[in-house]
Amino acid sequence: MPLPRIAAPTYELELPSSGKSIQYRPFLVKEEKVLVIALESEDTKQITTAIKNVIKNCVLTKGLKVESLPTFDIEYLFLNIRGKSVGEELEVNIICPDDEETQVPVTIDLDDIKVVKDEEHTNKVKLDETLMMEMKYPSLDQFIKNNFDFKDQNAMDQSFELIASCIDKIYSEEEVWATGDCTKKELNEFLESMNSSQFKDIEKFFETMPKLSHKIKVTNPKTKVESEVVLEGLASFFA
Repeated sequence: MPLPRIAAPTYELELPSSGKSIQYRPFLVKEEKVLVIALESEDTKQITTAIKNVIKNCVLTKGLKVESLPTFDIEYLFLNIRGKSVGEELEVNIICPDDEETQVPVTIDLDDIKVVKDEEHTNKVKLDETLMMEMKYPSLDQFIKNNFDFKDQNAMDQSFELIASCIDKIYSEEEVWATGDCTKKELNEFLESMNSSQFKDIEKFFETMPKLSHKIKVTNPKTKVESEVVLEGLASFFA
């Protein structure tokens, strides 16, 4: 006689980017096992595959392309899947800002972690009087690389790689240049030809991009100083 099947509970959330409701389930023990092994391996390729598979398996809404979701949707989705799988509370160690060394354990309720949007955020960058650039959000692969890449890479190279991968198109009134038709070398040369002011405008797109954020107050047990700490991005909550 075959053993009974255990039905996985189904949950619903709204994607921060579109407000669209999607259904998902917690990850199963076999998926958690794959995820833990991948993270322990510190192999970015293995981690990428594991996280992709877990998210794809857990999202039950048909027709949703996980790869095309903005980074902050993926962060929010992954955090909620993890929460429903291993618990609604997260334990994190916070370094006290006043002495920058004392660690304080803090429990955070998952429901308190929200995606914060900046009113000044825009995906259009004006380069000069004739040229404009339209940006897109980092892909799932880029998101994993940013959060779980254990390889030592030059910060400037990593920054250029991220920016180049997020340029959707460059356009003027007469012409449009789709970055899909450009080589990596051409995009890097295009970025290198900018002045500091233009490059800062591009960086502002990333700085103001919607992100997971949560403010907490911690008291240093040694100095008794109370400080406010802002946790941002999935890596802050995943530790």
